[in-house]
Amino acid sequence: MNMTVETSHLPSLFENATEGIILTNAIGNIVLVNPAAEKMFGYNSGEIIGKPIEILIPDKVKPHHHNLREGFYHNPSNRSMGQGRDLYGRKKDGSNLPVEVSLSYYRKENEPFVIAFIVDITHRKEIEKSMLTQQNELEKISNEIRKLNAELEAKVEERTLILREALQRLEQSQTELSEALDKEKQLNEIKSRFVSMASHEFRTPLSTVLSSASLLGKYTTTEEQDKRTRHIEKIKNSVKHLNDILEDFLSLGKLDEGRVESHLSAFDLKEFLADTTDEMKGLLKKGQHIELHYNGRTTEIYSDKKLLKNVLINLITNAIKFSNENDEITVAAAIHTEDAIITVQDRGIGIAQEDMEHLFSSFFRGVNAINIQGTGLGLHIVKRYLDLLGGSVEVKSSLGNGTTFIITVPINKQT
Repeated sequence: MNMTVETSHLPSLFENATEGIILTNAIGNIVLVNPAAEKMFGYNSGEIIGKPIEILIPDKVKPHHHNLREGFYHNPSNRSMGQGRDLYGRKKDGSNLPVEVSLSYYRKENEPFVIAFIVDITHRKEIEKSMLTQQNELEKISNEIRKLNAELEAKVEERTLILREALQRLEQSQTELSEALDKEKQLNEIKSRFVSMASHEFRTPLSTVLSSASLLGKYTTTEEQDKRTRHIEKIKNSVKHLNDILEDFLSLGKLDEGRVESHLSAFDLKEFLADTTDEMKGLLKKGQHIELHYNGRTTEIYSDKKLLKNVLINLITNAIKFSNENDEITVAAAIHTEDAIITVQDRGIGIAQEDMEHLFSSFFRGVNAINIQGTGLGLHIVKRYLDLLGGSVEVKSSLGNGTTFIITVPINKQT
């Protein structure tokens, strides 16, 4: 009697339950669905009976849901679904709703059935979202309070720093005055070195002028007019070279600021080297001579003739200066596919290994060159000019075994 009464309540429980209840058979088709579930998913009475349970599964989960379902049938147990992750169901209109699902199973006439108890947790999710928003707002307010505290501390520290800096300025005033005096001294040294640099650069063309002017006096007959003409031309070229040097180097700031530019033109490298080395012969010591070698048939390059001449004059002047009497100085050149390679080799005193890294610094003098006249600017100028030409310089040397400078300059083929 009691069992009959208790059993009679089951349909009412099924029909009036606030949770959704769905019963599926062994192949995953819906057998029973209560009104709460139909309302939850937006279906009318009886619309989903006989349909596969996947009709209530979101599209992104649906493709592999049957594998999960079959896995449950193989190892059934009463359990909650979606531990540690959010679950969603798919409503009739295609929208998703957050749910909690618990599964139970039983067998009837040896056929398995699964009961899904479903709770719509949309409202709970909205509360959680609201709580998260409030938490973020609280964190934002906390951060602002921390920021205000930090700003207050910073202001206190700033006032302390202002007082400390005022004291430091008093201490620094004497140091700044001393530094100003040192800078003035440095400027005077730079001016002095600049004058030395100018004289260093003017020496070669002036020597050429003096040499040619002296030789002109020896050619007195009409038959020697061609020799007079040649030396007059050398004097003109040297004077022009002096003027060019004056324009470029009496304004060292212009070079440092990058306002000295290269001006490219086509010229014959072989003839250029012959003319340049010929001009340098007036500086040779007793018994010294310059050997010029040119390899290859191609002779034309497209570069800045004036800058390249200054480079060679500096290198050859150094070779003469740092070589002994009767020594040979070799100038060799050749044009390769993209570059012209020019070497200036002497057999003089050489360069110490510890001086190599400072070789192209301004005003630098080697340890073995202290007693030889010079400003230490020649190689610095060489490097600066080659940078403007897009070229490079390499040095091979050792003490007592001479020095070889290898310069590489782009030939800048004209198309």
